[in-house]
Amino acid sequence: MASWLKALIYGAGGMAVVGMAALVALQERLVYVPVLPGLARAYAITPARLRLDYEDVWLHSSDGVRLHSWFIKHSPACRGPTILFFQENAGNIAHRLEFVRLMMQRLQCNVFMLSYRGYGESDGYPSQHGIIKDAQAALDHLTQRNDIDTSRIVVFGRSLGGAVGTVLAKNNPDKVSALILENTFTSILDMAGIMLPFLKWFIGGSASSGPKVLNFLVRSPWSTIDIIGQVKQPILFLSGLQDELVPPSHMRILYDKHVEHNRQCMFVDFPSGMHMDTWISGGDRYWRTIQLYLDSKMTLHSQCVTSTYTSDAAKINRIW
Repeated sequence: MASWLKALIYGAGGMAVVGMAALVALQERLVYVPVLPGLARAYAITPARLRLDYEDVWLHSSDGVRLHSWFIKHSPACRGPTILFFQENAGNIAHRLEFVRLMMQRLQCNVFMLSYRGYGESDGYPSQHGIIKDAQAALDHLTQRNDIDTSRIVVFGRSLGGAVGTVLAKNNPDKVSALILENTFTSILDMAGIMLPFLKWFIGGSASSGPKVLNFLVRSPWSTIDIIGQVKQPILFLSGLQDELVPPSHMRILYDKHVEHNRQCMFVDFPSGMHMDTWISGGDRYWRTIQLYLDSKMTLHSQCVTSTYTSDAAKINRIW
């Protein structure tokens, strides 16, 4: 019996050591993947390939890192919303261009796409503190433009981008009009046990009941669950119920936490939506949901928005 307990203790200790080594050496590579396996870091295409009117925008974050971004302007000109889009953790903004093209077509909007530091043509190396600075630089740039309606800046974030967008919205209640989150996690701390199951006993966020003895090693915790209740803007939660990377329960937990403090939120799930294809599998319902959300919360009834959504917008207004 004593030898069995001794072996168990040594085994647990060994797992802790392995977990600590993995966290220290590999965590940035697990959280941030600027280059997809087998592909170059350079952009495979630009918006010009999809016949989108765009400009290259170069920014500097508050700590001096040079950042690249694309401002894609709706043509013909429309005084609709400008969506500040934050991507997932893998690949670069060029991999999201087909999604953005359809977004502009369906929502009649402008889109600003930021390359996080270390991604695409941006300098530096990704980190939580750095990317928060990058997001702020992008928002500050948009608020200074005179060719958009700066009262209609909407932040859209998917997965990691949702964590980035939540921090930005919380820090800028007077600059961000609304927030859209898609397939976003509660925290990297909670995701650690999903990506590396042997870590779930040592790492966890506020939504976890584990001992969390190794949390101090995580340099990019992205604890969205701990700040989402402080977001004052309305939030639309888009959840793919077949998400194979982030458990759909994370989105429901985030919604429940936010609605405790701010009832200007809406949760919509898509039964066949996976982590990256919810916008495809959701079809017309996906885009219609976002359009109605924008109509009801931002009163975007300009000449650029089609009138076919009027009756549904009234229904959304009653729900909200």
